[in-house]
Order: sequence, then structure tokens, then C-alpha cells
Amino acid sequence: MNAILHDLTVNMTLTESGDALFWGLLDEREVPGDKLRNLLFAWHEPSYYGTSLELQQAGDIAVVVLPAEMVLPFFAEPGFMDILNMDNGNTAMKAMLEAAPPLYQEAKAGRYVPSLHDFRRGALGWTWDAESDALKAFDWTAFQSLDPLGQGSAGLRAAFSALVTAEHYASEAALSDLRRDYPALFQKSASSSALTEEEWLASLGWRPDTAPFRPALQLLEPDEDDDTWRLHLVLQDKQDRSVLTPIRLTVDGTAAGTWDSSWGPYVLERSAGWAARLAEALPSGSSGTELLSKPLSDEAAWTFLTTDSRYLLDGGWNVMLPGWWESASKRKPRLRAKVSSEAGGKGQSLFGLNALVDFDWRIAIGEADLSEAEFAALLSRNERLIRFRGQWVYLDPALLEQIRRLMASVDPQEGLSLLDIFQLHLLSESEQENSPKGSQTAEDEAEHEERIKLEVELNGHLMGLLRQLGQPSELQDIPVPAGLRAELRSYQQEGFTWLTYLRKFGLGACLADDMGLGKTIQFITYLLHHQAESEQPALLICPTSVLGNWQKELLRFAPDLKVLLYYGKGRLSGAALSEVLQDTDIVLTSYTTALMEQETLQETVWSALCLDEAQNIKNAQNKQSAAVRSLKAKHRIALTGTPIENRLSELWSIYDFLNPGYLGNQRGFQHRFANPIEKHQDEERTLQLQKLVKPFMLRRKKNDPAIQLDLPEKQEMKVYLNLTAEQGALYEQAVKNLMERMQKLEGMERKGAILSALTQLKQLCDHPVLLTKEAPLSEESLLAEEIREAFVTRSAKLERLVAMVGELRDEGDSCLIFTQYVSMGKLLADILQAERDEPVLYLNGSTPKQERDKMIDTFQASGGPGIFILSLKAGGVGLNLTAANHVFHFDRWWNPAVENQATDRAYRMGQKRNVQVHKFISLGTLEEKIDEMLESKMSLSENVISTSEAWITELSNEELHDLFALRKEW
Repeated sequence: MNAILHDLTVNMTLTESGDALFWGLLDEREVPGDKLRNLLFAWHEPSYYGTSLELQQAGDIAVVVLPAEMVLPFFAEPGFMDILNMDNGNTAMKAMLEAAPPLYQEAKAGRYVPSLHDFRRGALGWTWDAESDALKAFDWTAFQSLDPLGQGSAGLRAAFSALVTAEHYASEAALSDLRRDYPALFQKSASSSALTEEEWLASLGWRPDTAPFRPALQLLEPDEDDDTWRLHLVLQDKQDRSVLTPIRLTVDGTAAGTWDSSWGPYVLERSAGWAARLAEALPSGSSGTELLSKPLSDEAAWTFLTTDSRYLLDGGWNVMLPGWWESASKRKPRLRAKVSSEAGGKGQSLFGLNALVDFDWRIAIGEADLSEAEFAALLSRNERLIRFRGQWVYLDPALLEQIRRLMASVDPQEGLSLLDIFQLHLLSESEQENSPKGSQTAEDEAEHEERIKLEVELNGHLMGLLRQLGQPSELQDIPVPAGLRAELRSYQQEGFTWLTYLRKFGLGACLADDMGLGKTIQFITYLLHHQAESEQPALLICPTSVLGNWQKELLRFAPDLKVLLYYGKGRLSGAALSEVLQDTDIVLTSYTTALMEQETLQETVWSALCLDEAQNIKNAQNKQSAAVRSLKAKHRIALTGTPIENRLSELWSIYDFLNPGYLGNQRGFQHRFANPIEKHQDEERTLQLQKLVKPFMLRRKKNDPAIQLDLPEKQEMKVYLNLTAEQGALYEQAVKNLMERMQKLEGMERKGAILSALTQLKQLCDHPVLLTKEAPLSEESLLAEEIREAFVTRSAKLERLVAMVGELRDEGDSCLIFTQYVSMGKLLADILQAERDEPVLYLNGSTPKQERDKMIDTFQASGGPGIFILSLKAGGVGLNLTAANHVFHFDRWWNPAVENQATDRAYRMGQKRNVQVHKFISLGTLEEKIDEMLESKMSLSENVISTSEAWITELSNEELHDLFALRKEW
């Protein structure tokens, strides 16, 4: 291409990548590249008037390079200098000047299509839309005669593609939109090699397919006239999908058949592509020159249904499979153990979860239910697709092998244990509830395809047993024993009946009612009912702190029961104990004594073994838990208001005592339930565990409308207090010291330092002397008002407590004050006694039993002391202290369940007044952060994990600082 200025000739060519190369000759001599660049691009702003354009050496000639994306705009809106005259006889330049404007406008206006040529090379490119009205009007014939490279020039198309990319897809955001809207444009596809451009654009969704039909592969199943499988290529009318026109196709793409005359051009254009794609996808489906002429074997039909059809669908084909296939492909075989009709009935009693139950194998495939013999006969045919009882069934060899292994692992002659039956049935039930039809993802279905689960079909007796265990309100009430000196509430009658019902089958029971709902009276009623006909006594193990309470409650409600306190000095053993036990109904002992006297207690098979405050065995590994588990009893019962305090392993420990092996071994339970639920909040595993736990746990709450306690109200309030200046300074210094140590310590030393600092900070919030270890105030100092006041005002908490206790005592009210620290409890007792000049009771873990019982009686008596200080652990369980109508939590515990236990010493049956709960919180400190955590969590027994202190030791140094550091605004 050339233009002339006097004797200057300008030449141009397009590279394959679309760049334009310019060079000039003057009197047959080369024009310097920079001079030519200045002449040609003097008015070309996009190239900064030519200054940004490269000069390249091509042999002996210097050329100016115009990038591809600038080529069409340059020729569409030429800005040549006037002194550069165009020679009208220069046909090449004229052709470019004529073609560039319409192509430039097409690209700018967005009238372009993806390039199939580039796609097949693995690149993203663009070309002009030949169907555009503007280009249809353009005289391409004239252009081709002028352009020596022709309309199909690779360079011209590359320049057009580069311009489209620069105008529309220069940003990553635009490319992201393109990937979202046309994902197939970025995916490799072998099938594209046989597609026409129009078919390919239609498969992308870029433009509609104008053909009046769509090709489809139809799989025809065997029938009465033809017992073979066959594949047909059909044309499906887009207007009436029920109209299918079969066609025959040769390997070279020749189509034969009878179709609407208007379809002919489309068939002629596309049939070669169909043949190529079918030959690639179905290499074994042809005979001679005709495709799809051979019938399919069962194996080939299976392959087409499970593999080839998916490949064709991915390649854009329509595939028509038999109507039954979708349901049949999901109709996986299920292995069931059908429990014999007699199991659990009157003719066959059950006792304990280890009882063996007879069953028969059943294999369910869809609606068909096969016996073991029928299933074996079906397998002997060695076919994958079988018409069975009027419906098609497909048998996956991998699943069949799993069924064989499962059946081989269980011997029907030995039977299944009741434990296995309950587990399998309940877990299967929970999975069905958690997987409604249509809710599974493809990944879920793929996972379920890989495994077969053993299911259990219960008979009416066992189904009724499980239903009644889960709904104790439907059990027929057992008459209350005549010896009971109390009137049971309806829910207590229900609890007693439920305990008795589980005893009948030898199943352990966890009575987990809220504190204050009367678990004690329910167990006493149970004792009265069963000990009347039992030759052996029952054994009750409880914390030392409530032994006296049990003695009093038994004497009060069941004076006819003969009680033996097995505790303290002078405990009997051997023959002497055996003789006494013959005339005993219930033996009371503590957890500590049970450990010390493990061998003695093992000598008796107890009528019932009951654990009160059963969370005491939450650590299954310690000696105390092991000792309790080793005792023998006909029935096991756990009483607890908090079956889970911190971790699911505590629930496992209680259940392993009640029904050993029911929740598997501890390691398996941790892997199957504890880790998924605690770490990942796995809803399916939570539901499964609830199903397993529910039959053996009865838990009612005070706020349950069915309970109808008519208790007064409980009002909880938080009392926020600032640290004193002394407390603040000591607090910040303690945090600073800890963070300095964290830079040096690792492992157990680091964890120990963190827990130690945690205790120091919590004690500091109570009073500085707990940290400074000053000598306690002498009796004289306590009586000196000025000294005492100075001491009190060093702690904002203590100052506030003294004021509030003074106010409530002046009103005649009584209070309980809980603290975690023994030294703080002693300090509170001394200060309040001096302030009020009245007796103050103080109970902690070292208080002897007799003194403990005396304190409780004194406090509960009319006109008794009005202030009772208790250490949280020693006084937080098993005590009835309804004389108090105020409860103070002087310092916060990590677990709300522990605090609620303590509060419920006052807020329980027998309480006649409203109870006010005061929780003291030091602002800006760890206590406030603890409170914020507690606010955002519920107890684990309500399916959310509550917190213990151990996790703090795993925090990074930065996280530790965030948790411990004093908030500056306070």
C-alpha cells in the first residue's frame, strides 16, 4: 500500500497479529523512520503524535509499528498532513480506508462475536458479525478486489479482535463479567471441532440457534418385539417436542431420512459435524459406514447411561433416556435387618442393651423388598440392568460388594444386640429427617453413592418401646407408693413412671431436670416402689456437701425406708456390712468414699445405682469415675441438672456409666460427634446425637409451660463497677508482666503462666489484697470504722456489696453471696460481720459435713442469720437455701450453667418470694469481656458449646493482649 508526497512513497502491511508496519522511500532511498513517523502521525493523539510508536529494523529498512488496537481507528478517521497527497490510483490504501470505518463502528458499537478459530487454538478472540446490517450493506466484493490480502486476512481480523478487547475487555472486572455470563467461552471443549460457527455460538448462548429442530440421541430400552438396547439419532421439533424424526447418519456425515423440507439446509450444513462428534463420543456404536446401527449390549447400555450420556450432555448434546432412569439411578439397594415379630413382646423379655434380638435380612431396591435368597438369585444373573417385578433396576457392583461385606460381618444366628438396633434405627431416622427430598447437592449424592448403611426395621413392640421412651408423657402412670409423704406434681409422677419403665428393660436413665424441679423426690418415689420387692439395697453416690440433705429428704418423704450412711469413720466391711445390708433399703455414700471403698462396694450387686450431681464423673479417665463404673447394679440412674457443662465428652462419660458402649468408645465418639459439633457446629451430627441421647434422658425446664411451677419471678441484674486507681495500676502491671513473659515461654510453661495470670486478674477485680498478700485485718482493725472503711474502699466491688447488703438486711431480706476464692469468702465474712454486727455464715470446701448441715439448718430456720457466703464449687450444688431472696455473684465464672446452679440454691421449689440475682462486673477488665462472651453463648446442653478456661492458653500473644488488657475508656 502506498501514498506519494512529491517523490515520497509510503508503504504499509499488516502482520498476522494485526500490527501495521509503515516504511517510506524517497527517490528509491529509505526515509528515516523517525521522519516518516512525524509525517504520518503528526495529528494522531492516541500515539501521542507518534512519539509512543516503536521503530523496528526489518532487514535494511526501518519500519514504524502501529499496534493492532490502533489500526482500525487510524484508518477510519485518518489525520494525514495536507502535504501528504493520496494517490487515487493506490488501490490498497483506498481499500483499507473504505473497510476500516464500518469495522471500527461495529467494534465500538459492540456488534462482534467470539472467534471460533481462536477458541480452537485455546485463545480468546473476536471477529465481526457477518450478519450485521451495516456489514451486509458493505461491498465486500469490491473490497476483495482492492485488497491484495483479501477479506479473510488474518491481520485484519487480528486488528479487529485487538480493538474489541481494548474497547470492551481492558479491565479485569469486564473479563470477570464475561466469565460469569459465558463460562463455556473459557472451557476447553473437544466437541467444538465438529461444530459450525452458528452451532458453536448457540452452544455458548451468544446467539439463539435458528434451526427449527434440535438433534438428540435417544436410548430405546428392550421391549417385547426387540430384546436389545438401541441408540437413535432424532431431530426434535422445537415447536412440538413430542415430534421426533429419526434419521440415519453415515460416518462421512451423509444424512438420510424424511423431514420437513425447511429443515433441509440446516441438516445439510450440520450433519458432518454430528457424525464427527458421535464417532468421537461413541466409537463402538457403528457398523460399517452407518453410525448407531449396532444394537447395544447390556454392558454398553450401562456405559451409555452412566458415562457416555454425561459426556455428550457436557458437549452440548441433547440426550433422551428412558423415563425410569432418573428414579432408578437414585434407587440404591438398601440393606435392612428386619427384627423378628416376637422381639420385645410378652413372649420374649428384654433386659439391658446387650440383650440379643433375632432378625432376618431384607434388601430393598426401590419398592421391591427382597429376601436374602431372592437377592442371591438376582445377583446370580450377573447383569447390571435388570427388569424386576415390572420395574428396571440397576445393580452397581461396588454397592453390591458393600452389601456382601456388611452381611458377612453380622451373623443372623447370633442376632443383633438391642444396643445395635437402637443405634441403627435412631441414626437412620435422624438422617431421613435431615435430608428432605430434593435438598441434597450433587456432592452429597456422590458421597452417598459410595457407601451402604445397615438399616433396622423394628417390629411393633420395639417401635412402641422407643416411642414411649421418647415421649414419657404417653406412659401409663404407675400408682404412687403408699409410703411417700408428699404429693407429686404431674411432671414428677411422669418422671417416676419413666424411671420405672426403663428399669423394666434394664436401660440406664438420666434424669436431667432443671435444678429445683425435684429430682430428689422422683428418685425417692422410685426407691419406695422398687425396694419393697427387691432383696438388695440401692446405692446412691453424691457429693459430700449434700449427704446430709439426702438423709433429711429421705427421712422427710420416705420414713419407712431404711437408710445406711456409708461415710466417715467406723465404716463396716465384709460380713458385718453384708449383715447390715440385709436390712437396708438405700446406702448413701460420697464420691470420695466410693473410690476408697471400691472393692467393698463391688461385692454387692445393687438393686439400683444412682449418681447425684452426675457431672462429678464427667472426666471418664480419672480414678473416681473408673471406681463408680466398676460397681455392679441391676439398674443405673444419673441425676444432674447440667449433663454437659463444657464439653461433649462429659455427656459421653455419663452415658457410658448408664449404658456402657451405647455411644461407642470415647475415641470414636470424639471423632464422630464431639469434634464435628464443637469445632464446626455440624447440624447433622448434632441431630444424630440428640436422637441417640433422647430415649435415655428426661429433661424438663422451669420455663416449660407444662411444668406449671408457679414460682415467683427471678430478676437478674448486672452491677457494673469501675476499678479503683490502685486496682487499675496493679491490673495493668500484671498484664504487662504477662506479655513480657509470653515472649520467652513455650509449651506447658506458657500455659501455666497464662492460667496463673488469669487467676491474678480475676482476684484483683475482687480486692487488691488477694494479689498483694497483705496480712488480714485484725479483729481490732475490723472494729475500727475508719480503718475498715479505708480497707473497703480499696475495692469498688466490696464497697458496693457492703452498701447493698446493708440495704437489703434493713428491709429484712436475706442473701447468698458466691465467690470462687476461699480467701475472698473469709474477707467478706469478716467485713460484713463487722459492718452489720450480726452473724455471717461461711461455707467452703473444707467445712466439715456436720458443720455444713448445721449452717444450712440455721440459715433456713425462721429468724436465722440473713447473710450466707459460699464458695462457688462447695455451695453451688445440692443445697436448698430458699430462705434467701437475693443472690450475689461477687466474681464471674466462665460457665453460665455453674452460676445458674448456684442461683438455684435459692430459686427453687419452696421459694415464696421474688429472687433478685446481682452479678458484679468490673468495667474494662477481663470480667467484662467474659460477660460479653457469656451473653453471646448458651450452654452446651442447648446445642451451643459453652466455654472453659483451657482455650485461653491456645491464644496468640496478640489475642491474649486483646483479652486481658484494660480498656482505656475505663
